[in-house]
Amino acid sequence: MSSTTSSIGTERKVVTELPGPKSRELHARRSAVVSSGLSQGFPVYIERGEGAILLDVDGNQLLDLGSGIAVVSIGHNVPALVDAVSAQVAAFTHTCFMVTPYEGYVKVCEELAQLTPGDFAKTSALFNSGAEAVENAVKVARLATGRQAIIVFDHAYHGRTNLTMALTSKNMPYKDHFGPFAPEIYRVPMSYPFRDGLDGPAAAARAISQIESQVGATNVAAILIEPIQGEGGFVVPADGFLPALSEWARANGVVFIADEIQSGFCRTGDWFAVNHEGVIPDIVTTAKGLAGGMPLAGVTGRAELMNAVHEGGLGGTYGGNPVATAAALATISTMRDLDLPARARAIGDVVLPRLRGLAQDAPIIGDVRGRGAMIAFELVKPGTTEPHAAAAKSIVNYCNQQGVIALSCGTYGNVIRLLPPLVITEPQLEDGLGVLADAIHAAS
Repeated sequence: MSSTTSSIGTERKVVTELPGPKSRELHARRSAVVSSGLSQGFPVYIERGEGAILLDVDGNQLLDLGSGIAVVSIGHNVPALVDAVSAQVAAFTHTCFMVTPYEGYVKVCEELAQLTPGDFAKTSALFNSGAEAVENAVKVARLATGRQAIIVFDHAYHGRTNLTMALTSKNMPYKDHFGPFAPEIYRVPMSYPFRDGLDGPAAAARAISQIESQVGATNVAAILIEPIQGEGGFVVPADGFLPALSEWARANGVVFIADEIQSGFCRTGDWFAVNHEGVIPDIVTTAKGLAGGMPLAGVTGRAELMNAVHEGGLGGTYGGNPVATAAALATISTMRDLDLPARARAIGDVVLPRLRGLAQDAPIIGDVRGRGAMIAFELVKPGTTEPHAAAAKSIVNYCNQQGVIALSCGTYGNVIRLLPPLVITEPQLEDGLGVLADAIHAAS
């Protein structure tokens, strides 16, 4: 029996205007002491959570269709995770793994070696955030190959550090006036079926031709790609695109890095998004869903690559913190116990047809796409492919006012992304889709 208790209901319930008076009071305090550089999405302040429901300080029960941006895939307030974290906090909270190590770090690396694609020997290093993971994956690839050039893609998002800003495609708000950025980053076209109309092999040939003509294969250390792009708009590349890039990388001694930070850990209906096409990366970066809300990230790759780094070349004071690794082990165990890959597929089987049906009556929906429980629809001016960011903003605002947390994304700010906790119940999912349908009709 878990030590946690909760009085949160399982239904969405709005009892005040949103945000309520207590949230508005907290927001005024925030404005006085928190940097305005942090975005302000839906300023309702949360007190508790359980499953797919969040309770705010005014007593409103909100339906969470964002999972903290794909982080709490196993849901809020999971007893197994709470108990594991509590036990670890009571034991010790930090030693620095590089000073005096502990078993939790090793066990997480064992799990990553087993779960990530490929039956070859793998080793891992653990960090705090997705951006750290990506940056260290690039370090490993450059050192192991002796090359410098990194290939990234249009619409990519990889983080907010200096290097990962260079890797990220979108300028505002991520890069604007923050340069100069790290060099030897080369951007090529992504497969974007809604906007380029190309099949996977043709889109890959276009990208590879640009790499070979503008960079040169022998200069490329790594191809870095999100198997399904996240912040860039949940762009799902056409079938064959990822395998063709992977094959070219293998033939040319280029490290293929899959950024699975948002798409990994059951989100797309498999443990990793690359599994849908049988792609086996040389290195996989993970974070978000890995530890159920605790800060943890991983870089997992072929042992010969990861072990090429000199001792002390990887690390960080907090990376693989014992509390975060305890959370990760509980999270992975929960995913197995509940078969969350299957649950993600079941969510997709409900949501995708519903959205495609809505698209027939709502000309502002230009495209519906996704895998499993990583789903999006792109909004356009009716009769065109011109991005309709105002409609996306309108839909998010409508959902929020009804007590549903919804997220937008996309290079053009015109995509609504759905990332519900994988433990969302059928009635909760139906409720959320009903509100979303109303929001779409209102925006249309």
